[in-house]
Amino acid sequence: MVSFLKSLFGGSSEDKQANADKKNFDILKYDGLRALRMGKVDYAVKCFCEALKLADDVETMNYLNQIYIQTDELEKSTELLKRMTGLYPEAVENFLVLAQVYYMQSRYAEMEQTASEATKVDSESAPAYYLWGKAMHAQNNDLMAIAHLTKAIVLRATYTEALLLRAEILLKMRQLKEAGDDLETLLTTTPDEETALLLKGKVKEAEGNDEEAEVLYHKVIEQNPFHEQAFVQLGQLFIRQNKLTEAIELFDDAIELNPNCAEAYKERGRAKLMMGDKEGSAADMQTVLEIHPEDTEGLNGTFSNKDQGPKDIWQI
Repeated sequence: MVSFLKSLFGGSSEDKQANADKKNFDILKYDGLRALRMGKVDYAVKCFCEALKLADDVETMNYLNQIYIQTDELEKSTELLKRMTGLYPEAVENFLVLAQVYYMQSRYAEMEQTASEATKVDSESAPAYYLWGKAMHAQNNDLMAIAHLTKAIVLRATYTEALLLRAEILLKMRQLKEAGDDLETLLTTTPDEETALLLKGKVKEAEGNDEEAEVLYHKVIEQNPFHEQAFVQLGQLFIRQNKLTEAIELFDDAIELNPNCAEAYKERGRAKLMMGDKEGSAADMQTVLEIHPEDTEGLNGTFSNKDQGPKDIWQI
């Protein structure tokens, strides 16, 4: 009877307002989606923000967060994701994305805390343990990083990113056999995985097997002639073997592929200095500073010999 009377007389003012809010929310949300498809990102953001004032809708939040990440508005992304984790504390994926956004901001302690919280939401989430390990590695706590990465790999035996990062850390710790075992596990299922092949080359170099390392670097270049890191690592090997002309040619190739490859300029500068070309070396180091102003190695004419293996990746 009550619902009949509401329909007869139009319902309460609260009901009318709720219906109006729902209608306005739908209009704003789908206007935002249309704007997004048309490439009108600013208008889409306005629509989504206004829609979220009317209702907490996870789909709309996800659309808005994707825009924030793509436009590098990471602080806004962080605040929105924190809101989402509060509204939906059972949704582990929100914690995982938040941890990644913290990583992009170099906020590693907060990344660590968020990944830890994700494991409380889902103790079987391999990506949560991977991100936790990655946060510990970024804070130079490699023993704990290995522990968390191992948990991720136990949960997902062929977890590419976790295996790569654990192998990279083990190589840094000179645990060459263990690093090689991780890479073999990965390459058994994905034999053409380029980052694994490059990292395996670094392991072979550390073992003193330069010939096999060179084969691995050439294999990556043959598979992907646009892989600048492969040219850089092969050039670094040639520098160590005193094949300076060949090394410089490889760094030239890397720079042609990516004119902003600071590592290639630095290594080319090192090779030129070893050949007595101080002017050319200085020019390359000046370019490094223009790309990375904080990188001052080589300005005094000396270079470290530390390995610079493949950069780890943050996908989960």
